Amino acid sequence: MKYTPTTTKRDLRIIGEHFATQRKLLGLRVSDVAKRAGISETTVTNLEHGRPVRSDALITVARILQLADYMVKAADPYSHDLGMVRATQILPKRVR
Repeated sequence: MKYTPTTTKRDLRIIGEHFATQRKLLGLRVSDVAKRAGISETTVTNLEHGRPVRSDALITVARILQLADYMVKAADPYSHDLGMVRATQILPKRVR
């Protein structure tokens, strides 16, 4: 991606801050997370500072920090009111 929208940069920064806080609450060092995830310490640091990282690294770190289940649930379209309304409008009532 050549241009990263400002809102995306903000979201990456906030997610990184949350990950760093969770890591500290769990009493883990950057090196601990990196070793468990099989990635470099630089990647963990980049993630915590809101810099782009590969999605598999993000999810792996989230799993180590016990945050992945929340991320997966948040992405479920049926867990939101709009998704439920749209699903009843678009999806067929019955499949043969």
